[in-house]
Amino acid sequence: MGMKDQFQEKSERLQEQARQKAQQARERGRQRDRDEDPERSSLREDEERFDEDYDR
Repeated sequence: MGMKDQFQEKSERLQEQARQKAQQARERGRQRDRDEDPERSSLREDEERFDEDYDR
């Protein structure tokens, strides 16, 4: 395995870890919002669903 392959694999692992951390942070934020203001969290979830659909 060459250096380029190793670099690419490490880059892909780091990107996947960043995606997982971002997802976990969104989940924690959603839970905190639900606890504070259920109506506001519902609106945020709708916006996030729209963003996810748009990104696909």
